[in-house]
Amino acid sequence: MKKILRLLSILIVSIFLLIPTYKASTSSAASYILMDATTGRVLLSKDKDSQRLIASITKIMTAVLAIESSKLDDVITIDETILKAYGSGIYIEVGEKITLKDLVYGLMLRSGNDAAIAISTYLAGSEEEFVALMNQKAKDLGMKNTVFYNSSGLPTPEGNYSSVYDMALLTRYAMKSDIYRTIVSTKEYKVTTNYKTYLWKNKNKLLNYDYITGGKTGYTEESGRTLVSTASIDGMNLIVVTIRDSDDWNTHLELYNYAKENYFSYKILNKNKFKVFGDTYYKGSTFYIKNDVYIPLKKSETKSLISHIVLAKKKKYNTDDKVGVNEIYLGDELLYSEDIYIIKNSADNKKSIFQRIKEWFNG
Repeated sequence: MKKILRLLSILIVSIFLLIPTYKASTSSAASYILMDATTGRVLLSKDKDSQRLIASITKIMTAVLAIESSKLDDVITIDETILKAYGSGIYIEVGEKITLKDLVYGLMLRSGNDAAIAISTYLAGSEEEFVALMNQKAKDLGMKNTVFYNSSGLPTPEGNYSSVYDMALLTRYAMKSDIYRTIVSTKEYKVTTNYKTYLWKNKNKLLNYDYITGGKTGYTEESGRTLVSTASIDGMNLIVVTIRDSDDWNTHLELYNYAKENYFSYKILNKNKFKVFGDTYYKGSTFYIKNDVYIPLKKSETKSLISHIVLAKKKKYNTDDKVGVNEIYLGDELLYSEDIYIIKNSADNKKSIFQRIKEWFNG
């Protein structure tokens, strides 16, 4: 009997050793954030607004501006400005011809500092002018703790500064682009130029996990390791950013695991047609929204959700015009706002302009 028990103990220990253990590592990060990409809500964070050196996650902004230039198919002839690049690169050469799109792939998959310089000088005439565009875009996006000095993230002579919250805001914006999402989720990319053929493999090791949808790595001695990743888990679209984290891969996995264990994806709005009870201005017209909306919530939070419909009183409107918003509150906090569109009913089409003006004043 003792031999059997000893054998069972050995088997249990052996099985236990085969089970992968989960290493908690958020303590290794100077700053981190877990954000819901749909609403921008912060689910968990540490020191989220502190301004720190960000290294190559800078390149997210460089990629966004390149994509929004609508010049991705342009063929660029590489000039001598790339010679000032050092560190990680895609090793393009002066005189080489390559498309802007391919440069963006090299920028994001291989963190090419030479690609960053080539992109910025082509689009703005100089890296200095491109940096001005970067800072303006950051301001437009509400990135209050961000300042860019170059397009790559190198400390040349000053590095770029941001916060995990600002970089999550930028990533949330970037992921709305189909092109951006395709690029950052690509594991391997082949490019042929007039000089040579490249095969680039993405440095983002988290892409080995099926639920990871993109991201960007970064490192300099001055900044330490920086990392941005995005994920789609159980219907939740999530963003994690870490700055100065020696164990960033595990930090990201731990934060996604935290989201999975503590939050659930709830459908808060659907795109079915609906009526607005109590509306007197549009007189029974039908409304709709364009998207089903899912957001992550703790089970206890679902009781605090409030849906608030706000309709504008428009004198003139047609079917499919935007006429309001559906605001979703969690207690007093506005979580999300979705546009509302109208389908005019037949009775509404017959109203005279005088009836509309009267209703506009009295509605």
